[in-house]
Amino acid sequence: MSHVTGCLLKTTLTPFLYPFTHAELLSATQFARQLGPSRRRTACLRRSSTTTTNTTKHDPPPLDEARSQHLNPPPESYSLTPFTDNCTVTVHTGSGGHGCVSFLREKFIAHGPPNGGDGGSGGNIYIQAVRGETSLHKIARRREVKAGRGKNGQGSDIGGKRGEDILIQVPVGTVVREIGRMDPLTIEEQEFWEEVSHKRKKNVIGDEEDEDAMVNATIPGMRRREKWLLFPSADPSIVVRHGLPELPKPRRSNLAAACPSSPVHLDLDTHMESPIILAAGAMGGLGNPHFLSKDFPRPKFATKGDPGMKLMLHMELKLLADVGLVGLPNAGKSTLLRSISNSRARVGNWAFTTLQPNIGTIVLDNYKGRSKLESLARKSNRTRFTIADIPGVIEDAHLNKGLGLSFLRHIERAAVLAFVIDLSAGPAVPALKALWKEVGEYESIRAHELAEQTEERTLTAYHPFHSQPQDSELVDPFGEQNTDPMLIGAPRKLPPLVLPPVSAKPWFVVATKADLPGTRGNFEELVRYIDVLARGREQHPSGKKNGWKRDVRCVPISAIKGEGVERIPDLVLDLLDG
Repeated sequence: MSHVTGCLLKTTLTPFLYPFTHAELLSATQFARQLGPSRRRTACLRRSSTTTTNTTKHDPPPLDEARSQHLNPPPESYSLTPFTDNCTVTVHTGSGGHGCVSFLREKFIAHGPPNGGDGGSGGNIYIQAVRGETSLHKIARRREVKAGRGKNGQGSDIGGKRGEDILIQVPVGTVVREIGRMDPLTIEEQEFWEEVSHKRKKNVIGDEEDEDAMVNATIPGMRRREKWLLFPSADPSIVVRHGLPELPKPRRSNLAAACPSSPVHLDLDTHMESPIILAAGAMGGLGNPHFLSKDFPRPKFATKGDPGMKLMLHMELKLLADVGLVGLPNAGKSTLLRSISNSRARVGNWAFTTLQPNIGTIVLDNYKGRSKLESLARKSNRTRFTIADIPGVIEDAHLNKGLGLSFLRHIERAAVLAFVIDLSAGPAVPALKALWKEVGEYESIRAHELAEQTEERTLTAYHPFHSQPQDSELVDPFGEQNTDPMLIGAPRKLPPLVLPPVSAKPWFVVATKADLPGTRGNFEELVRYIDVLARGREQHPSGKKNGWKRDVRCVPISAIKGEGVERIPDLVLDLLDG
């Protein structure tokens, strides 16, 4: 019987459950028999030797080879990290939850007092500048940021929970400016004071003379009537016939006092340990116990929560670096950054290799022994500094040629400028003058923009809550056709940014590719020009009167070999501390 069961298992169950197992096992067994024991042993040895070869293949290279690969990496390491330096984002604060209409019901208490809870307040929007962030691409992808809505109130005097708060983390050096806002609570406040003014007129003027004013006064009242929430079993006609109590004044959250004043203009230039509130959430509705009175012993109504505010912001990142590298395309800026730091900036032997700014950090004190700065008796206990590498600037870049001058915003906050000149690409002095010409044009453009913004700000007074623009002046930054003046006091222009002139910053010249033949004479001519400039016999290359001309130095290096770059940190420290 067992023999019959084994045959059935072989012929019936196994092919039925695993249709390919039997045939594959049979072919593998036949191949193993043909191979023989000696050939199997040889194949195993061959496989083990291959594994050993692959293992030794991934051993770390020698130190000199690793440094060479860092300065001149293979093509597979040419990768771009996501980077965005300006974006527009719309933030929505959370709306408030609705109040609850409820009554106490217990044993022997059929019609108890009202006990509906208030609605929860909406979520707030917070912002924080942190060191770990280097780009705005995460915020640019979202486009809209919405805080959570407050929960509705419940019976037994249980209030609704607050809405979920939203934290926006941005890089250090981000400038946040308001483009427009839509605050429904501001409109409600205006309607409330319109009703108050009409009631005062009615008390002073007779009923017949104020008939037209009363007709106009009912329009705001109808809008505010939409805020009521009725009990499900209540008949709306009966409630309207008996009337509704007066709505309380529009309420704002206590956190609204901690929000920045409108229009928002924040310059987040330092690391923030704790976030700050950007916009406060709306207040929740009131439960029916708030309307208990002699006229309404059993109020069957509550109020709805206030809608949240809509705020459109423009964020612009200005990298906070101690040194800014300025140079023509393919001058060796990225290679220089890799040679003096552990930055993995994208390098290559073609123009416009760098398409986005890179930041490198030079560590001066590795906390081994006494600090180098203490030994040199520096003014500040600086242990590191940062260098920003921006895309190359070509001639007539201020006319939007090449990548334009948009990336020069990242050197506006740099304390020191380093002009990188390629000695093998032609005369160095005209190249330096061409770079300074574009920087000077950029400075002139920024000064012109600042003058226009200042003039318009002095001509147009901004009143966020006490004035309302005419219909012809209404601007809708959200792109919606809205004849109703929902945008109260939206700023016409963004506030100006006050930044020091770029030409007044300390600067020096880094002459790259000095190891190539035929570059010695070019370097000597550059040194003579800088010496004449430092003595005041030559006009500043930017054409500005207050340009920095004292203590200008020139350092010859070979960035791809790492030669001469050790002089740059000491030079930067002298300029930073001076």
